[in-house]
Amino acid sequence: MQNYDDLLQRRLRHLKIRLDQSARAVWVEFKYEKRPCFSRGMIEDVWTVQRSIRQAAQSGYQENRDDRLLFQVIASTDKKVFSLGGDLAYFIELIEAGDEEGLRDYAQRCIDIQYASISHYDIPFTSIACVAGEALGGGFEAALSANVLVAEQQARFGFPEITFGMFPGMGALPLLLRKISPAMAHRLIMDHRIYTATELYEMGVVDILAPEGEGRAAVKDYMQRYVSLAPGYHGFQAAVDRVHPVNYEELHDIVELWVETALQLSEKNRRLMAYFARAQARRHISPDNMAGIADYNSA
Repeated sequence: MQNYDDLLQRRLRHLKIRLDQSARAVWVEFKYEKRPCFSRGMIEDVWTVQRSIRQAAQSGYQENRDDRLLFQVIASTDKKVFSLGGDLAYFIELIEAGDEEGLRDYAQRCIDIQYASISHYDIPFTSIACVAGEALGGGFEAALSANVLVAEQQARFGFPEITFGMFPGMGALPLLLRKISPAMAHRLIMDHRIYTATELYEMGVVDILAPEGEGRAAVKDYMQRYVSLAPGYHGFQAAVDRVHPVNYEELHDIVELWVETALQLSEKNRRLMAYFARAQARRHISPDNMAGIADYNSA
């Protein structure tokens, strides 16, 4: 395990990997070169890392090793942005080319990644999201796919997709329904708003609310407390999985609806998507701009 993170890092462009042996955790941090979104390269790097983590975690569990991995933490090297979601510029390119298979392939890889996190690699293991900045669209979905969502008070979350005629299709609805009522999940997806971490903590979407700058410390504190109580935590997570399962086939069916919807977007909606793609390039999507675009789209 000592060279585990070094071996991974040599293969990656879009992620920073760090192994915390004392906490028995691996940190996976998004590293953005340009737009802070899930580019195809980023997705492939995440997939590569997940396969390595799954293998290491399952091997350690099966061998009953005292130093086996217990945690995976996803975060961002950018303190202001966790992720602004899917690669909208790439989506526009695929939509205008009528590339149904390209859209499906991208979305399928995303739900494969999401499901691996949701199902914690099919062993007693915990995935954690540590959000300090903006988590929008697919970035919000990625945070929701973790078993534990830690957010700093200044973090912001939202689903801008409906403003350009789309919907979040990589797990938002089934993941929200594990935590809140259908009516509240509907509101979060459809009302064009960006929510603060405090608001989502009060709703029950965010599990741990940390002061600004203390998200990573909150994650470390959680992991430290967890180790001594691991059987109870693992038992409770198994109960959650039993009572509120996320079905892979359901995720796949939602992806098919997402692809179908994308290919039906009007020219007006594609222009609005292009606006958000430019906002991704500026590394910021403001609540005022989202509200203004929503008003324009409904006119």
